[in-house]
Amino acid sequence: QVQLVESGGGLVQAGGSLRLSCAASGRTFMYAMGWFRQAPGEEREFVAGITRIGSGTYYADSVKGRFTISRDNAKNTVYLQMNSLKPEDTAVYYCAAKFVEQSIVLVTTASEYDYWGQGTQVTVSS
Repeated sequence: QVQLVESGGGLVQAGGSLRLSCAASGRTFMYAMGWFRQAPGEEREFVAGITRIGSGTYYADSVKGRFTISRDNAKNTVYLQMNSLKPEDTAVYYCAAKFVEQSIVLVTTASEYDYWGQGTQVTVSS
């Protein structure tokens, strides 16, 4: 069982930056990790994913070049650095973990993840 706790959300002006953190209760090195977001009235969408050891990353087109996912397995923490934020980035951001046996696996589908955090609100004003 893995428990995930997100932090770092808040209110920021367009063009600003935020760094989200996802702290895991267990050892994260056996899990591929991802960030998702959900805006009011919208479906939860994939934002970024990272392999078990951080050797590979993948981003949604909407955030590519602006967001960076990273992880520190020694601290059992995953990060999402968000730069050049836009009003359309406003959403609740969720961290997710999926147990994987291979270190190269990336997961982009929400239904494939095993564990989820409670979410942190990000609001970008124009």
